[in-house]
Amino acid sequence: MDAPPLTRLEHCPAPAKLNLFLHVVGRRADGYHLLQTAFRLLDWSDSLSFALREDGAVHRTTEVAGVPEEQDLVVRAGRLLQQASGCRLGADISIDKRLPMGGGLGGGSSDAATTLIALNRLWGTGLSRAALAKLGLQLGADVPFFIFGRDAFAEGVGEELQPLTLPPAWYVVVAPPVLVPTAEIFRAGELTRDTEPIRIMDFAASTTRNDLQAVACNRYPAVGAAIEWLAQFAPARMTGSGACVFAEVGGEMEANDIVNKCPAPMRAWKTKSLARHPLSDWLD
Repeated sequence: MDAPPLTRLEHCPAPAKLNLFLHVVGRRADGYHLLQTAFRLLDWSDSLSFALREDGAVHRTTEVAGVPEEQDLVVRAGRLLQQASGCRLGADISIDKRLPMGGGLGGGSSDAATTLIALNRLWGTGLSRAALAKLGLQLGADVPFFIFGRDAFAEGVGEELQPLTLPPAWYVVVAPPVLVPTAEIFRAGELTRDTEPIRIMDFAASTTRNDLQAVACNRYPAVGAAIEWLAQFAPARMTGSGACVFAEVGGEMEANDIVNKCPAPMRAWKTKSLARHPLSDWLD
């Protein structure tokens, strides 16, 4: 007997990421920066649900503070998949937003990737992982990583991905009480843009850093304060363009202890690494 057609996909995770390091190694003629980074998936996520519509409309059914529906990457992702596939179906999309916004954890990009993966399944459009990643790049440089679906060494603008095998780890993530605009940090005149490239096999032994961190700390002292506080317990670093900072710790108990000590107005969470994207099996 044939399985009934899908009409809903509930509680689809959109996991966070960390940039274990982030080097700016150049700049393209179109202004995009050339990067090297190590992406790490976390088991901490937003959650999205999708309900099939027959009329072709793509709507977000939940409010997201400060993000109008037409600008939301999940709505744009759904409409982009329609255009690319010729699909005439639509969807209502609800988002349970758990990741802090503007934190460098990739929440918006991950939401967009989960939308592409889930609607590709709900609509039966049948695009491959590579095809979805190519679409995702039109939405943001981090989207292809989440479609790739595992820890990765990334180059280019972030879309050239190689698998990276890393041991499991626990992290503490701290959010200072500021939002750091990504575009402002990348536009900064003081940003270092000529870091010497490293090779993937040298990553573990290399002395790495986040080239965006100094700029963010200079312009947003609360980021520097969060790093200084977390560094009391373990080496701390900013992820992405900020504002969140993170440290690898020895285990869950240590993570709990640090989180419980976090002073207001900073917020802290414990999280552990994730070997594969929870929806990875939905793609070829």
